[in-house]
Amino acid sequence: MMKRRLYFLLPDTEHAKAVVSELQARGIERDSMHAIAGRGGNVSGLPVASQMQRNDLGARIEHYLWGGNLALFFLALIAMVMLALLPLPWWWLLLPAGIMLVTFLTGLEFVMHTPNVHLAEFQSAMQHREILLMIDVPARQVADVEELVHRHHPEAIAGGVGWSVDALQV
Repeated sequence: MMKRRLYFLLPDTEHAKAVVSELQARGIERDSMHAIAGRGGNVSGLPVASQMQRNDLGARIEHYLWGGNLALFFLALIAMVMLALLPLPWWWLLLPAGIMLVTFLTGLEFVMHTPNVHLAEFQSAMQHREILLMIDVPARQVADVEELVHRHHPEAIAGGVGWSVDALQV
């Protein structure tokens, strides 16, 4: 199941623990929260991010899917030009044109509707021993969790919304 991943920067472990406790009290499972700290940061007592989450596997998957989509588009474009030069019926051009349309619409859907936040955006803050807390929730809970964290923890800095897939543990 695809969920939204909320990113919050917190100044230290104690603030992060308070956010985790409050979210758990509101029904957010501890397994849905993941803490990362830079060198010298302390995540003891917090739900620690997995190795795949710390390596931002989601960003790599996104990169490969985007590259594959572009490659397929241009291969279909080349096929369309080649078919146009051959003495074939015009309707053969519909196949590569259809592939190009599908890849274009897929890319458009991805760009317009898939949130795009990556760990690289938080490296500087984590180098200053801040804690990055990632919280995975269904899309319908995003506004509630953001509002709760902002209202009770003004020290938390919202870093944006991304996506996560439970099955891939990213």
